[in-house]
Amino acid sequence: MEHLHPLHTDLQKPQRFTYPFCYEPHPLCQLAAREVQTFIGSHVEIREDADRGKMFGVLVVEHQGSLAYLAAYSGLLAGRNDWDFFVPPVYDAQQPDGHFKTTEREISLTAHLSPLTSKKMSQDLQMWLFHQYQLLNARGEVRDLVDIWQDYYARPKLREKYPLPPGGTGDCCAPKLLQYAYQQGLHPVCMAEFWWGATTKTELRQHLNYYPACRGKCKPVLTWMLQGLEVDPDPELQGFARLEVKTIYEDDAMVVVDKPSGMLSVPGRIEDYSVETVMQQRYPGCMVAHRLDMGTSGLLIVAKTLAVYRLLQEQFIKHQVRKKYVAMLEAHPNPPQGWGVKYQQSTNQHPSLGEGLGRLCRISLPLRPDPMNRPRQVVDLEHGKPAVTDYEFLSYDLVALYPQTGRTHQLRIHCAHPDGLGRPIVGDELYGTKGDRLMLHASEIWFRHPITGQEMHLASSPPFVDSEI
Repeated sequence: MEHLHPLHTDLQKPQRFTYPFCYEPHPLCQLAAREVQTFIGSHVEIREDADRGKMFGVLVVEHQGSLAYLAAYSGLLAGRNDWDFFVPPVYDAQQPDGHFKTTEREISLTAHLSPLTSKKMSQDLQMWLFHQYQLLNARGEVRDLVDIWQDYYARPKLREKYPLPPGGTGDCCAPKLLQYAYQQGLHPVCMAEFWWGATTKTELRQHLNYYPACRGKCKPVLTWMLQGLEVDPDPELQGFARLEVKTIYEDDAMVVVDKPSGMLSVPGRIEDYSVETVMQQRYPGCMVAHRLDMGTSGLLIVAKTLAVYRLLQEQFIKHQVRKKYVAMLEAHPNPPQGWGVKYQQSTNQHPSLGEGLGRLCRISLPLRPDPMNRPRQVVDLEHGKPAVTDYEFLSYDLVALYPQTGRTHQLRIHCAHPDGLGRPIVGDELYGTKGDRLMLHASEIWFRHPITGQEMHLASSPPFVDSEI
């Protein structure tokens, strides 16, 4: 079996298969991944293509009582999908004399003569291609990509929103690996995917870091393909640690708390435990006035009544609330003079920072959700919503961030993106490298008291910084 590679190890296999959308890579997968990385590095044509950024995957399997692994890449590699070291695609659409390529050429010839006919031919060809992806599950059952997709999005509103798979569905690492294993009678043990190559402006991923399977394309497909395997439970359904919520300020109208990292601000789709539910046990009817990402710690305002909540919301809507965050950044691999930061100088000093801090620098990179990889966001200069962050370096590793807009993951992306700081926040598993926690803290906030109108300024020291900043 040319695509099967033996694993020589005494490592014990896991009890259950990997939950592919949230996992820690098993040591067996890490061992297999290192072998794949050695292979990539030793083959010039593969390495040069992969260096531009590519997702690779490994699947550890049992074969005749021994452990071995399979390897795969997403899409094409150096323009090919027939590398002997890696498993083949679920369906090979690249054969020059095959139906797909032949029809593609016909469509290109008719495009300038009849655009409507060409469009209809393209749609028919894409539907034909989807039906060629005959995907197995662990029970040996077979369904094509369209049936899998429409069964997953069976509710009418979802079916209307997601009528067909996006292009490229079925060509990611995980479906390739599982399909080949099932076809060869191999039993899947564990799986992991890693990124090789550069961080790109659309893919804020770090070289050799492990990442979950994409949800947009792979969630419906893998939900089908994993049926019949005993799979690890979704960690996001296992509940969150009960953490202490420290009070920074309190009066009859509101409470300002110091949210710990790892705690939701408000109840999520699955998890009820949050700052808001904890505070509601103390103050029935209270509401969190704004939000912080689960991994972000720091100051959070809680309104004790609906009337106070609305008054605070008015200040947020009018951009009258100002916030300072402190982040610890990953080290730059080759720090150039000035730290290689691309920015434009802000024309005004921040109105609430006091004297002597000098001019701030500004990042302006519009953001939008990535529908194929939720909850990730992407920079989109054409369709993204405006996202602006002022910043100043406090030291080489620490930066103060002053968001002028409030987009999802704004600070995290503005730090990680090549056109921002080019240095992810330490512990950022989405855009950097996973760690014990996300080193981002909402350290100061300025606003008007919703009842008295008094100017309020509250502060909280970042728990990951030893000294005052």
